[in-house]
Amino acid sequence: MTETTGIFEEVREFPDPAAARRFAGLVGLDDVKERLRKEARLLLDPGSLDTWSQTHHGQKIRITEFFRDRPPLFIFAGDVGTGKTALAETFGDAVARDIDLRITLFALSLNARGTGVVGEMTTLLSKAFTEVKLAARKAAGRNGKHAGGIVLLIDEADALAQSRELEHMHHEDRAGVNALIRGIDDLATGQMPALVVMCTNRLEALDPAVRRRAAVTVTFTRPNDGQRHAFLSPILTELGFTDAQIRSIVQATGITQGRDYGYTYSDLSQRLLPGLLLAAYPSKRITYDLAKHVIELHPPTPPFHTQPA
Repeated sequence: MTETTGIFEEVREFPDPAAARRFAGLVGLDDVKERLRKEARLLLDPGSLDTWSQTHHGQKIRITEFFRDRPPLFIFAGDVGTGKTALAETFGDAVARDIDLRITLFALSLNARGTGVVGEMTTLLSKAFTEVKLAARKAAGRNGKHAGGIVLLIDEADALAQSRELEHMHHEDRAGVNALIRGIDDLATGQMPALVVMCTNRLEALDPAVRRRAAVTVTFTRPNDGQRHAFLSPILTELGFTDAQIRSIVQATGITQGRDYGYTYSDLSQRLLPGLLLAAYPSKRITYDLAKHVIELHPPTPPFHTQPA
């Protein structure tokens, strides 16, 4: 990983063992994972689409052109702690391993929003896309397969792509959104091996033109009973919890009487389980009764509520 001090928070290259572990730990998102891997593979190995078409239809079918013409934009939307940013930061590793290519992640810094000086936000965003396009051109290959790929991650995207329909929106912010849209369109028309992934807690705040361009919009929700069970069961089984005790813990971390929301993935992984370890360390064993007590001490994070525009 290379740290940067400018418009990118970091530039990370895949394959990367740490990213692989994080990606594997995102349980309950198998359908989304598989969709991302397919989309990215077809972008980075476009010749495989023609091979599929010839193999299964005996010719290059026209539907493949609709796939190629889409802007390479994914939007991940949902509440805080539901796994969208973690997935955006790590799926490039799985793709790199799938097709044996080096993938580079560029994570855009919120510094790209600038300080409000006229023209600054537009200049910074244009510079970011210029760097991404340069890297994508270097990774572009011939004969239907690229030599590498790029993922541009824009976290908290509503800070940069806020709707231009807002009555009191500053003209500098409008210009910045225009620059963002131009950058995405340039990547699409250039058919370069680059994906843009936007993460947001406020899907409705994104500019309609940005939302229309998304090839994929994925809404992330808090884990349901089955997903929480899949996440917690291996950990609690190792600790000697019975099946009935695990089901009880799963139920206690979901919707309960007096609370219409359950735990997020980050509530489970960053608050509940570390809290359970600390409650036992250094002199006690982790038990079911201790786990129930820790749940009372570490309730889930309340949902993120957007304010009306």
